[in-house]
Amino acid sequence: MTVLLYVLGVLLVALGVGLSIGLHEIGHLVPAKKFGVKVTQYMVGFGPTLWSTRRGETEYGIKAIPLGGYIRMIGMFPPRPGDAEGTIRVSSTGRFSQLADEARQLSLEEIKPGDEDRVFYKLSVPKKVVVMMGGPVMNLLIAVVVLSGIVTIYGQEVVKDGAVVASVSECVVPASAAPTKTTCAPSDPKTPAYLAGIKPGDRLVSVAGQPIKRTSDVGKLIRPRVGQETPVVVLRDGVEQTLQVTPIRNTIQQVAPDGTPLVDDAGDPVVVNAGFLGVSSAAVTARERQSITVVPGIVGSYVGHVGELFLHLPQRMVDVAQAAFGSEARDPNGPQSVVGVGRTAGEVASGQIDGLDTSLGGRLATIFSLMVGLNIALFVFNLIPLLPLDGGHVAGALWEGLKRQSARLLKRPDPGHVDVAKALPVAYAVSSVLIVMSALLIYADLVKPVKLG
Repeated sequence: MTVLLYVLGVLLVALGVGLSIGLHEIGHLVPAKKFGVKVTQYMVGFGPTLWSTRRGETEYGIKAIPLGGYIRMIGMFPPRPGDAEGTIRVSSTGRFSQLADEARQLSLEEIKPGDEDRVFYKLSVPKKVVVMMGGPVMNLLIAVVVLSGIVTIYGQEVVKDGAVVASVSECVVPASAAPTKTTCAPSDPKTPAYLAGIKPGDRLVSVAGQPIKRTSDVGKLIRPRVGQETPVVVLRDGVEQTLQVTPIRNTIQQVAPDGTPLVDDAGDPVVVNAGFLGVSSAAVTARERQSITVVPGIVGSYVGHVGELFLHLPQRMVDVAQAAFGSEARDPNGPQSVVGVGRTAGEVASGQIDGLDTSLGGRLATIFSLMVGLNIALFVFNLIPLLPLDGGHVAGALWEGLKRQSARLLKRPDPGHVDVAKALPVAYAVSSVLIVMSALLIYADLVKPVKLG
């Protein structure tokens, strides 16, 4: 049964990836056809064609390697400045110039008699931007729709007032010895929490009559009460109980307002002598269905996280390589390939990740959340202003608009279409880097997958 659930999780993500790619390309296809551009191919995947059919002037198909897709629009590259429309001069001797000329020649060969005004490069700047942004915007819309379903049907974990006891220390251990001492000796003094009968799972309601709003409140209220008998109200099995504790003085690690333990520049704990109870606490959370109005904020958080990942992508890829070929563990917040996402989905579906909701709704919500993250990543990634990414074509269109508008304002001759073909060497370099990165991520996801939970 576990294997079957694992396979179902992988297949569900594979279907989601295929739909995301297909809808991304539809985001390009629909406006291109609307604006009169001739589209000769719509393909999901790369490599050999597994299946295709022709509808009108467009061939629709599925290819063998499901790592992307494309539509083929005629006339992506304009003639070289100075060339008559429909002609091309003899190639230059420079290698980069030859690459550009070859691309222009191939682009020219796609234009059949009667299609001269149905080429992409003749579109106005706004229409070019709409066509090229259609794909990324479609991924953003997929993420918004799926996320809306998750938060309104399944719900979202929200932080509630209070703190829940995560663990209770049996004996008093100074902060300096805490990282290495894992067992208590008979001579070690018992902690106030242990003596008072506080148990993991208890919800801390109040300390000394002061309500607990967050985990950091526990330490704030206990630390000044060394040697003072203190009432602690806990909620256990739905019943409030008042327990009496007497905090003792101990060397303890300071924590940030969010409960994160503080360390100095050398990585050592920041300690203080203060009242000590002997518990670690966690935030109280509950899953609640949310209004659709929370979706923009969540999407913004996703975009910010993905943007931060891409800004530090070179270092993240170095970390992936060190993990793949060394002994380091993978960063659970680092980049993954679709293979890694599929593995994670399989582990979620089969209940192999601790700490996750293992109900059917919980597993589906987690897998759909993976698809939200994937589509946000596709949205942000394709906005990078480098060819062959959509953002590179958008940047070319905007540069063309800027040049033409400047020429009009300065009453200069129209500079014509931007020669995007000149940027093809950059496109080839970017494509090579992407292929290497994809290969590294797939390898790492096979030999050293990300471990969650």
